[in-house]
Amino acid sequence: MSVRIGVDLGGTKIEALALDAAGRELFRKRVPTPRGDYAATISAVKQLVQQVGEGTVGIGIPGAESRATGLIKNANSTWLIGKPLAKDLEAALGRPVRLENDANCFALSEASDGAGKGAAVVFGVILGTGVGGGIVVHGKVIRGVNGIAGEWGHNPLPAPTADDLPHPQCYCGRKGCIETYLSGPGLSSDHERVTGERLAPEQAVLREETVRRYEERLAKSLASVINVLDPDVIVLGGGMSNVARLYTEVPRRWGRYVFSDRVATKLLPPVHGDSSGVRGAAWLWEIN
Repeated sequence: MSVRIGVDLGGTKIEALALDAAGRELFRKRVPTPRGDYAATISAVKQLVQQVGEGTVGIGIPGAESRATGLIKNANSTWLIGKPLAKDLEAALGRPVRLENDANCFALSEASDGAGKGAAVVFGVILGTGVGGGIVVHGKVIRGVNGIAGEWGHNPLPAPTADDLPHPQCYCGRKGCIETYLSGPGLSSDHERVTGERLAPEQAVLREETVRRYEERLAKSLASVINVLDPDVIVLGGGMSNVARLYTEVPRRWGRYVFSDRVATKLLPPVHGDSSGVRGAAWLWEIN
């Protein structure tokens, strides 16, 4: 039996999933990510894959593999940056692997049989430990000549107001990146800057003024994507995608920033929840 193995290498968790040739789930397990420890990260992935056994391996990562060097770049899991991750994983597993940006994996999953099924252009958004994006057009992931298509999280926050200042420092070396406002940690940091109260994202999002600032920032940030890409569907993923009011409040707000007389783009929650990334990783290999 042909088995397709997917691994979602996230900032806080590593999840492995195995699917048979018909797409039925055979295995699923999550373990905490050994943050800051590259060797332990390789070991954790190896142990998960070994528990599945034989099969093709696709891995979604919070960054991208440089086409010039084969090293990881643009990863908010900074201990991966500059490492030959694919090479090291192949050596550890004793088989080929395919790496892909985690947001691309998420977008592929939701475009295939999730919230974006049947849509011509799908923009998949990750709002989690970091902020990323993936583009799927007619069922194909768009990677771009630099391998960074969809990386809206490291554009500057559009149309900043006094509430958005001073611009927070981003791990990438710049200030005011969308990620510093719209990631889960960014939400917590914003709440603390304004109130002096330190709360986890799931608590901070319950505070009305904090979530309103978040919604306005998400609306104008996604409007900039709509102005460039004009997708049929935007699907939210990551921990913040569980905030139900975003799906009504953000479209209500984004019209002021979109260069159109109306906005037909749909903002939808993921059908497959936070497992879309690992499912998309499994689909990086075609099994006949």
